[in-house]
Amino acid sequence: MEPIIAIVLALIGYALGSAKQINQGNEALVERLGRYHRKLKPGLNFIVPFIDQIVMEDTTREQVLDIKPQNVITKDNIYLEVDAVVYWRITEIEKSFYAIDNLEQALSNLTTTTLREIIAQNTLEDTNMSRANMDKSLLSELNPITKEWGVDIMRLDIQSITPPESVRKSMEEERAAEIKKRALISEAEGERQAAIKKAEGTKTSMQIIGEAIRSHPESREILRYLVAQDYVQASQKLGASNNAKIVFVDPANSTDMFQELIAESVSKEEPNHTAGNVNGST
Repeated sequence: MEPIIAIVLALIGYALGSAKQINQGNEALVERLGRYHRKLKPGLNFIVPFIDQIVMEDTTREQVLDIKPQNVITKDNIYLEVDAVVYWRITEIEKSFYAIDNLEQALSNLTTTTLREIIAQNTLEDTNMSRANMDKSLLSELNPITKEWGVDIMRLDIQSITPPESVRKSMEEERAAEIKKRALISEAEGERQAAIKKAEGTKTSMQIIGEAIRSHPESREILRYLVAQDYVQASQKLGASNNAKIVFVDPANSTDMFQELIAESVSKEEPNHTAGNVNGST
């Protein structure tokens, strides 16, 4: 009876020792007698106790690697501090274990070196304006190497590019000058458009008046009356001021109606409003 119990217990122990559960999103590597044997997928797996050994279990999900701020130099000899983030995932777990030692450290060093090389090929202006192109260039440089490690770099984001304080100040002054320049150009263009609109309006008005005079000759007298009335109103406004004003009018362009309007206006003004003088020759 005891041998049977011992056998049953041995079988139970064997079953427990051989059953290995791998969680979803993970994979594991099995070595048999010190050599790579096979890869365990998520779920319940069985190995041979004492002969097989799980040497690694890692995630195949996307991971984030933060690259510490690095001091780099541009093509135009400007020192920058660059901060980046790498998104990567393991595609072949056996390569990530056997092809490289300390995978994350290797990824960090490779990314830092490549980042410096790419920025060294660009000026400060190009670096600030073409981050998307730089990200693509970095991926094209990194993935052929990391593929040998069983790793795929999904995305690389340059989070910040920080130039020295003196360079930042110069860039801010340059941007301020550019904004002021655009504002002055916009203002000048607005004034030009306004002048054009005003000239077009005046031209249209003159065309309408000319057409009216050609069609109705009697309108000429009405026009003279309106012009004379404007002169008189302007004279009244000037005369209302406490300061002395002299209004010069060309009498050669005046008519009898113009003289009558002036006489009528003067007779209606108060004595203190007659300080304005109308000078002319008859």
